[in-house]
Amino acid sequence: MLPVCSGPLTVGEIADHLHIRQPQASKHLRVLHEAGMVEFDAEVNRRIYKLRSEPFEALDLWLKEFRNIWEEKFDNLDRYLQDLQKRENKENEN
Repeated sequence: MLPVCSGPLTVGEIADHLHIRQPQASKHLRVLHEAGMVEFDAEVNRRIYKLRSEPFEALDLWLKEFRNIWEEKFDNLDRYLQDLQKRENKENEN
């Protein structure tokens, strides 16, 4: 897996890490760039790509609402399962 914290990487380095051909990596990076998820610096005949944090921060903020809902649902499920287990233990004691 490509380490996110490794910093900016060239297309070749990304392709090597992902075990894909360089044209495939370039194609995916172009789509990610158009979506605003990565940016690059052009140096001579190389492009050095790095992730942009803003789209991921916005996604995290949007998902936070859903996380809260799911945490509540999981807490409810946990309480329900604990109640079932208590009832089952009482029945087994009798």
